Amino acid sequence: MTKADLKPNEYNPYYETYISQVSDETTLIDGLEKDKKMVVDFFSSLSKDKLEYRYQPEKWTIKELFQHIIDTERIFMYRLLRIARKDNTPLSGYEQDDYVVPSEANKKSMTNLLDEFITTRLYSLNLVSSISDENLKHLGTASDSPVSARACGFILLGHTVWHINIIKERYL
Repeated sequence: MTKADLKPNEYNPYYETYISQVSDETTLIDGLEKDKKMVVDFFSSLSKDKLEYRYQPEKWTIKELFQHIIDTERIFMYRLLRIARKDNTPLSGYEQDDYVVPSEANKKSMTNLLDEFITTRLYSLNLVSSISDENLKHLGTASDSPVSARACGFILLGHTVWHINIIKERYL
């Protein structure tokens, strides 16, 4: 099952920004594996003096952006799990800005953030590989919109690419 198999009714059009970052041939497992390597390579390559840089006073640092990527993965994998298991309870959205300060990302080393990401990604890979294609197609509700379990995974992949591009454009 590839991203090209997604139907427009499987996600809110808001997420097209992220989904469009993923090639049509990408499968969830292969995408998660390749994305893991790309993320680790990218964040490992950053200069230490850039990690707490903000391109504007109210913007997040690179460490905070990385923590946001990790936290978003946790949330979208939770959504994926609930929806794939046919839990039809509507899932609330989350306010990403509320997560930044209590994450204390700027107190963490890049090694700690990388370890946190790798552990989270290994969980994601294990979870997605344990769910049948049929159950990944199941539709639920998150943030007051229909979303399939598989769309949660593809949104996550595009979200990571989106933020790394923002870092390249505005931080480096």
